[in-house]
Amino acid sequence: MYEQIVTYGLSKKEAIEDYPFGPEPLVLKVGGKVFALLRQANGICQVSLKCDPVIAENLREQNKAIKPGYHLNKKHWNTVTVDPTFPLEDLYSMIDHSYELVFKSLTKAQREAITMRIRAADL
Repeated sequence: MYEQIVTYGLSKKEAIEDYPFGPEPLVLKVGGKVFALLRQANGICQVSLKCDPVIAENLREQNKAIKPGYHLNKKHWNTVTVDPTFPLEDLYSMIDHSYELVFKSLTKAQREAITMRIRAADL
């Protein structure tokens, strides 16, 4: 499951993986900013994702596998403990949301440069 999550995160436009803290966590970034942190230990995968504060609270209330961000701003980040029962589609939606929040926080010049590189690659 960990590999599927990493592959999905890296499928986002201009997403890269990084290891700024050592071998763990794996960090996914766009434009130099983090949108996901992943760690796996003893078969358990945890994914930390940026989230709108209101949505973050709602998600935590709806699912006990979703907690305030581990070692992150608890208002803006959730950490999801992913086991085989956790719906991947739900996690993918959360990854999409995190990516979009971070992408929108980039400068206009950064967003435009990324968009131009993607268009050029599609030609």
